Amino acid sequence: MTLTPQQQAYLTTMGVTVWRDQSAPEVVAPERLTSEPSVASPVAAAGSSGGHSHAGALDINTLDWADLADQVSICTACELHTGRSHAVFGVGNQQADLMIVGEAPGADEDRQGEPFVGRAGQLLNEMLRAIGLPRQTVYIANILKCRPPNNRDPKAEEAQRCVAYLYRQIALLQPKLIVAVGRIAAQRLLNTDTALSRLRNKVHVLKETQTPFIATYHPAYLLRSPLEKRKAWEDLLFMKKTLDSID
Repeated sequence: MTLTPQQQAYLTTMGVTVWRDQSAPEVVAPERLTSEPSVASPVAAAGSSGGHSHAGALDINTLDWADLADQVSICTACELHTGRSHAVFGVGNQQADLMIVGEAPGADEDRQGEPFVGRAGQLLNEMLRAIGLPRQTVYIANILKCRPPNNRDPKAEEAQRCVAYLYRQIALLQPKLIVAVGRIAAQRLLNTDTALSRLRNKVHVLKETQTPFIATYHPAYLLRSPLEKRKAWEDLLFMKKTLDSID
């Protein structure tokens, strides 16, 4: 990949020196846990747990973008709804080839109702621009649509009750490539306990949608561990090369 002066400027902002390009992508199957968790519909889960949904027994798989966003905004399928300021649905180009998926909203995202808007989001924007994919050209979402208290890791049952919304977003978007940022998002979606270091630099397949899938570091982790930004740049090159290779 030949860098333009603009891309080099973004890399300088990230604190990354130019890293070598990657070899041809290899599609691999991730290491799986022995048992796969079932994915409950958020609406069904709300009814079975004593919660309620204004949409009743609504089939998530029938919803368009607008109706899906409305359903997320009133979801009570888990206890996280009691502490949210806003449900964080997702943002971006609804015809995008690339989808970025994180684990859950943070405090800034909860206040603004949009994913990746804090310091980590600003770094994500720089990373995407560095490979010629401005934020407005991709679609960004999280597995969880509500912020866990004190930014704790999402619980397995919370993710299971919420992930059907993400799968419907993927079905509507039909991206060429999904990139999970962070260990938790990658492991939950691939249903594996394999370390992120072993998931990187490989093309996996998201079982539920058969979508090519890549895992990389979360921008928040890169802010805490700036020396890993070189590896993140390597991942970005791999991501762009993979995306360009998909018809």
